[in-house]
Amino acid sequence: MADLQDDLHAGTEAGGLDDLPVPIAAEVVPPEPYAPVSDPDDEPLTRAHAVLAAHPVADGCNGLSGALGHLPWYDLELGESAVDTDVPRLREGHVGALLWSLHLPEPVDGGDAVGAALEQLDLVKTVVRAHPEGLRLAYDAGQAIDARNCGRVAVLPGPAGAAAVGDRLGILRSLHALGLRVLTLTGVSWAGEAGLTRFGEEVVREMNRLGVLADLSGAGAETLRRTLAVSKAPVLCTRSAARALRPHPANLPDDLLVELGAAGGLCMVPLTAEQTGPTVRDVADHLDHVRTVAGPRSVGLSGTYDTGSAHPLELGDPSCYPRLVAELLRRGWDEADVALLTWGNVQRVLRAAAFTARAAQTRREPSTATIADLDG
Repeated sequence: MADLQDDLHAGTEAGGLDDLPVPIAAEVVPPEPYAPVSDPDDEPLTRAHAVLAAHPVADGCNGLSGALGHLPWYDLELGESAVDTDVPRLREGHVGALLWSLHLPEPVDGGDAVGAALEQLDLVKTVVRAHPEGLRLAYDAGQAIDARNCGRVAVLPGPAGAAAVGDRLGILRSLHALGLRVLTLTGVSWAGEAGLTRFGEEVVREMNRLGVLADLSGAGAETLRRTLAVSKAPVLCTRSAARALRPHPANLPDDLLVELGAAGGLCMVPLTAEQTGPTVRDVADHLDHVRTVAGPRSVGLSGTYDTGSAHPLELGDPSCYPRLVAELLRRGWDEADVALLTWGNVQRVLRAAAFTARAAQTRREPSTATIADLDG
C-alpha cells in the first residue's frame, strides 16, 4: 500500500486534474502493418487486421487485475496461460487500450469496500509497473494515444463499484487522485431502482467535476435516465448489449438505447455467451442492432475477459478481435464505422469527460455535501 500512500500525498488537491501528468500532444503514428498468420485467402480477415492496425480496440471491461490476484507468479509479456489476457494476445488482437475492472467480490461494503478498492488500484499499478514493455497506465485520451504510439497497451483504471465510495465524496476524490476513471452506479442506497436520490445527483455532479465517467451497466432504468439528465459528460454502459435480441437484465431495451444515443453515451457490447449469444455472429447481431438504434457513435466493445464469463465460439481471448471485425466487414460495415466502434467512440467520451471537468472546475468547488444533508 506504500504506492497508494505516495500517490495520496503527491498533489495539493485530491480531486484536481493537475495532479496527473499533462499529456504531450503527439502525432498518431500508425504501427507497422500486422502480418496475419491466418488463411491469406480469407480476405475479410486480412482486411480486419489492416483496419485494426490503424484503429485498435479500446476494450471497455477487463477483469485481469482480479484474476491475477489468485496467481503466485505470472509473466504477461512472455505469455500467461492461466488467464485469458496477456501482452502477446493483446497485440495479436490489436488491443490498444483496456479499462481494467475494479469490481469487488460480493458482499462487500463500508470500510471493507474502500480497502478492497485501494488494493485493486495498487495491484493495477503493480502489474503495469512489472510489464513496462507491454503496458502503460493512462488517465485520459491523450495518454492512451501516447501509449499506443509507444507500442504499449494503455491501461485505464475502472470501472469500480459505487460501494467503494459509499456515501463520502471525499473518498471519491481520493480514488480519482489514485487513478480511478470510471464508477458503476449500482449497489448503493443513492442509486437504485427508484433512480438517483438528491445525494446521488450530487455524486454525479462531483464525478463530472473530477472527470470520472459514470458506468450504468446493471443500473435501473430510472437511475440511467436521471443520470443522463444530470450528467454534463457522456455516460458509459460498459457491459450492455441489446435486450431486444437477448433478455438479459444488464442488456438495454430499445427505448433506453435511443436515449443513450441522443445523450452521446456509449453502449459497450460484451463478448459473453450469456449476454450476446454463443457465436461470433450473435455478437455481430447485437452490434448491428445497437448501431442502428443508438447510432454509430454510441456503440463500443467490451471483451469482459478474465471476469469469469463464458465467451462465444471463436472469441475466447483478446487475440480474437480480428474475427469479430471480419464478420462486421462481411456484413457491409465500412472502415469509418469500424474505427468508431473500436477506438474513436471511447476517445470521444474520454475527451468529453476531460473537457467537462475543466469547465466544471472553473465554476464549482469540491462538494462538501453529505448524504444526511441531502437525503435526510
